[in-house]
Amino acid sequence: MKKVLLPISYVLVILATILGTLYFSQNVRQSDSKLEELENLLIEKFVDGVDQKTLEDAAAEAMVDAMGDRWSYYISVDDVQAYEENKNNSYVGIGVTIQSHEKGCLIVKVTSGGPADAAGIQAQDIVIAVDEQGVGGMDADQIKALVRGEEGTSVSLTVLRGEEEITVSVKRQTVNTVVATGQMLEDNIGLVTISNFNTNCYKETKAVINDLLEQGAVALIFDVRFNGGGYKSEMVNLLDYLLPSGELFHSTYYTGATATDMSDAACITVPMAVLINSESYSAAEFFAAALREYDWAVLVGQQTQGKGHFQETFTLSDGSMVAISTGRYTTPNGVDLEGIGLTPDYAVEVTDEQWWAIYAGTLDPMEDPQVLKAIDVLKNQ
Repeated sequence: MKKVLLPISYVLVILATILGTLYFSQNVRQSDSKLEELENLLIEKFVDGVDQKTLEDAAAEAMVDAMGDRWSYYISVDDVQAYEENKNNSYVGIGVTIQSHEKGCLIVKVTSGGPADAAGIQAQDIVIAVDEQGVGGMDADQIKALVRGEEGTSVSLTVLRGEEEITVSVKRQTVNTVVATGQMLEDNIGLVTISNFNTNCYKETKAVINDLLEQGAVALIFDVRFNGGGYKSEMVNLLDYLLPSGELFHSTYYTGATATDMSDAACITVPMAVLINSESYSAAEFFAAALREYDWAVLVGQQTQGKGHFQETFTLSDGSMVAISTGRYTTPNGVDLEGIGLTPDYAVEVTDEQWWAIYAGTLDPMEDPQVLKAIDVLKNQ
């Protein structure tokens, strides 16, 4: 075979290319994107070392936040179970809602009939130790991690109640969130409290409505204050049950496709009012809006949030998830509530103390200014 001799200039170019590639691979591993490139640099070069999972979680969260959409969010692998439990209205725990406090965490709500309730834990108790470990200075997520555990096991909580320090043992159990509750008020006006529009909302709320009507309710008050929304299907089914035939809800998807949910002719014809506040979101707002646009209910309380985007949840390769706004909702009359919300027909303010008591479910309805206004309006219709 005849040998082919390359000019020395070609040899030098080839050699330089090979050496350059080797040098590059030692400094920056080639990748498909700038983010992968940066991640590789940090992993390979940072003197103190980094945790790859922590880097990727932070990067994923930052990417979603960078869209500027307040409704899209990232869910780490560690948080997926809690997310799914919340949507299903069922979780293993002790049945409390907490927020950070300088001494540990403040219990702002206790699930009625749950393990903490049975153990004597009360709203406004301050948890200062979990299993004898002080929790002062920890954030709410760190304390939640200590309280969580296997079903059937127990956790010891030390709480401050006023000046008194109390230690109780609480058994971790499956806690099923009661979505809807009912109460008959004066003048045979039924109060229906809906905590969210997640799993079982329609079934439970319908049962509560029917029970109150059977007891002789001549009017209904729906309380969706502090209701963070949930599944469109649960809301649409409930509206269909309450309202006569017509359009209920309009959806526009990122593809440009549209859809309209309809109601049949069957309906409930008693006078109605809906209680709303600044913590009424999404499906709770559209529920209230539809009832008002049909002249089926008046709205009492405070301005709502204004959430008009809906999200789809996607599972990533490592098991984490991301919820992305993939469309918009409008009311039966085509009104977009995004960034605007609902203005009540009757604006009624409450004190800070009353606000927290309403959230905790500890304020007697007959001492609730917004409930009292709704009763007054319904009685005079």
